[in-house]
Amino acid sequence: MGERAAAASLKFVTVQANSASLAEARARVFEFFKTTCRSIPTVMEIYNLQDVVNESQLRSAVSSEIRRHAHITNPKVIDMLLQKGTEELHNIVQHSKQRHHIIGQYVVGQRGLVHDLGTKDEGTSDFLKNFYKSNYF
Repeated sequence: MGERAAAASLKFVTVQANSASLAEARARVFEFFKTTCRSIPTVMEIYNLQDVVNESQLRSAVSSEIRRHAHITNPKVIDMLLQKGTEELHNIVQHSKQRHHIIGQYVVGQRGLVHDLGTKDEGTSDFLKNFYKSNYF
């Protein structure tokens, strides 16, 4: 599915103004999750994410974002969050974001930044050894 086909399929995805009950809002959340999961292959193709993350990891990131708001029981708040999620999905599929935004928000943001606190690879050349010694106090 190309970028245009994905954008065309998402054109009709909207969040209605108000959910009548918590059960209806919950059903809308599940529909949004299904729609998002269906668009993950397109997102991976658009942003060339195959070398960084796989589809199941992106699906887990989306799932964790939804679960982060699981404690909310007000249908109006759920509708507002669905509207924001739908807008985010549209922006991603329409390529309104750059690759590093997606990686930072959904790949690295999920696992947290990995800091190497150990020693650096000092290499084998004398130049690199001197460089590392002079730049790391």
